[in-house]
Amino acid sequence: MRDKIYVTTFLLGAGLLLYVGRGMLAQSTYASLGLSFAGTTAAGILGIALYRVQLELRASRHELARKEAELSFAREVQLALFPREFPSDLGLKFTAACVPARGISGDYYDVMELPGGRLVFTFADISGKGISAAILMSNVHAVLRILAAEGLPPGEVCSRLNRHLYQVTEASRFATVFYGEWNAAARRLTYTNAGHNTPILVGSRRADRLEQGGPPLGLFLESPYGEGSVTLEVGDLIAVYSDGITDAENSDGEPFGESRLEGVIVSHAEKSLAEIEQQVLKAVHEWSSEEASDDATLLLARVTDSSKEA
Repeated sequence: MRDKIYVTTFLLGAGLLLYVGRGMLAQSTYASLGLSFAGTTAAGILGIALYRVQLELRASRHELARKEAELSFAREVQLALFPREFPSDLGLKFTAACVPARGISGDYYDVMELPGGRLVFTFADISGKGISAAILMSNVHAVLRILAAEGLPPGEVCSRLNRHLYQVTEASRFATVFYGEWNAAARRLTYTNAGHNTPILVGSRRADRLEQGGPPLGLFLESPYGEGSVTLEVGDLIAVYSDGITDAENSDGEPFGESRLEGVIVSHAEKSLAEIEQQVLKAVHEWSSEEASDDATLLLARVTDSSKEA
């Protein structure tokens, strides 16, 4: 800004001198020399200012490239935390997608096959966006895996994770979590919902609401987390999602909404999980008229006949 002021001042001064002295050039050698000096000085200062602008642009490009490289690296690290393959022989088949709003996401999902035939899947939405949310997401990922491996029930897992987040995060940071443990033999899902969007059930238990649990994690030091249980049938579908999907707005400010999401899933329920996922993301993209302001993540699970697969 300072350089712009200097250049503008000198150019205006030179122009004024040329205008005032236009009739004196032919009459006075001193006037001609003075005006030539003023013009040359202004041109020199303009050249110096342009050179400095070029240097600043190069520095900005280097800084932008460095930040993009860091963001790309962080994105690669985050992608490594998501499961590369899903277990498929324990009565549930999965597919999932995460579309970050800012290159990296604060959303998290995981599916864990644990000793004793246990199958655990979890979904979390970290408050905030960008790198800070992604860092907290990686922390949640690590602690959840440790707690799940200990064989704790869903309510106790969320209770311990809640105490951990309360102690290591600021008061304004929290996470909503859905944590489910699947019993393939009984086709029973035992779960805890810690302030997360209510998953959508399609099939024999469509009317059920997976709401049992407690508040989001990290808000209060001691919070009780209850558990719910539901028995499902072959073909039933579970959809867990982040609010980046349901809160996506059209040009009139109307959110996509849970009912519209459920309608898309129900209308394509007979298709493969990958096709249902594509239809949901397509519907949300077409609905939203602007660039996404929040991470959009979807996890789909379908009950299968585990005995036939075995």
